[in-house]
Amino acid sequence: MKPEYDFSKGERGKFFKANAELRLPIYLDADVQRYLTERAADQGVPLSEMVNGLLKHEIQIIESVK
Repeated sequence: MKPEYDFSKGERGKFFKANAELRLPIYLDADVQRYLTERAADQGVPLSEMVNGLLKHEIQIIESVK
């Protein structure tokens, strides 16, 4: 790192987007991804839709047990 940085020509908020969504990357094990990709293709849905549906179902199960 430099001991000092010049921000005199910087513009505050230049890249700020108030309505921006943060999308976290999710890393699946290769065998899990392969399996889910195949199931999603069989059903004709995007992989993200398949995974979201499975996770929502798991959340419902967990919440019903509480």
